[in-house]
Amino acid sequence: MLRTRLACAFCGVLALGLAAPALAQVNVDIHYIKQVVAPPPTLSNLDPIPEDLGVRGAELGQEDNTTTGRFLGQTYRLTMTDVPEDGDFAAAVRAALAESALLVIDAPMAQLLEAADLPEAAEALLFNAGAADVALRADQCRAQVLHTIPSYAMKADALMQFFVARRWDEIALIAGDRAEDVAWADTLETSARKFGLTFVARKTWAFDADMRRNASQEVPLFTQDLGDYDVLLVADAADDFARYISYNTWRPRPVAGSEGLRPVTWHRVVEAWGAAQLQSRFEDLAGRPMLDRDYAVWAAMRAIGEAVTRTGAADAATLRSYMLSDAFELAGFKGRPLTFRTWNGQLRQPIPLVHERALVAQAPLEGFLHQRTELDTLGLDQPESGCTAFEN
Repeated sequence: MLRTRLACAFCGVLALGLAAPALAQVNVDIHYIKQVVAPPPTLSNLDPIPEDLGVRGAELGQEDNTTTGRFLGQTYRLTMTDVPEDGDFAAAVRAALAESALLVIDAPMAQLLEAADLPEAAEALLFNAGAADVALRADQCRAQVLHTIPSYAMKADALMQFFVARRWDEIALIAGDRAEDVAWADTLETSARKFGLTFVARKTWAFDADMRRNASQEVPLFTQDLGDYDVLLVADAADDFARYISYNTWRPRPVAGSEGLRPVTWHRVVEAWGAAQLQSRFEDLAGRPMLDRDYAVWAAMRAIGEAVTRTGAADAATLRSYMLSDAFELAGFKGRPLTFRTWNGQLRQPIPLVHERALVAQAPLEGFLHQRTELDTLGLDQPESGCTAFEN
């Protein structure tokens, strides 16, 4: 049974300097749909996934949109639906599309494509805030889907830029055996070749022992035959074993990927560019730090709000056209304006490289140039994409 919640707030103060069309009453209906996914079994429960992950990002985005909209004749209505593990996702999307053509979807790739391929979604505008699969920005792209969550390729490229800058040319890799781990590991290898780096070894983690007790004995033996390398990458999408790798390797080398130095969409250690203010408002709302999917959902909500403010319209076609134009910019608290790529709908954005207590760097790093924008050095550039849905 679908659990639907309705949130619509009317409060705020008009930001100074907004350039908007002549005031006219605009009603903006947005539907946020989250597919509940059972977390895989992991060795540790120290970092549980919040049940309201993504939901709070939608609520904060709604508050921000309402802040501006109240004084511009805009009324924002947000409906939120959780689809349970065994629920009918397509039915939930159809019900949402009957009320709104603007959907923010937090779901795996399969459900996202299922939604995009519904006949009812042909004229809608869907925002992918949950699936990082590279294929969604390549041969599996859909013209009506824009992506506010970075792809695995964007995060991998951010790491490789850092390795190049540090002259860490030789890389070893440990990957889990789940499909998500393999996909992340393959993307890391592809990115390394793109930046001229070398993989000296790759091993699959397949232990069933309790690493909470055995890591100091097992990990050194497991990593002994990796040879010499500059940095050890760990691909563990479920955060199962990666935490046990650092300080237990045979050779004393930095660890990155799913542990150690991590590429993220958002993290509590990002404090510059007004980020501390966003962090504070989110924590006041949710009682916890903002996480990657919270930020991706918030960014989708704010992209809609920004486009409505600048165009004075609320229909999907007008908003999509504006978001993919050179005029669109989103202030995302990452140090530079965020824009959408016209060839696959990916939101350009810097990628913070962090450890748990500090921001180490933010990609794109200095020296990585591009004829259009340095942000296009992260992820699939136009010649690499293979996405043809946006050509018309």
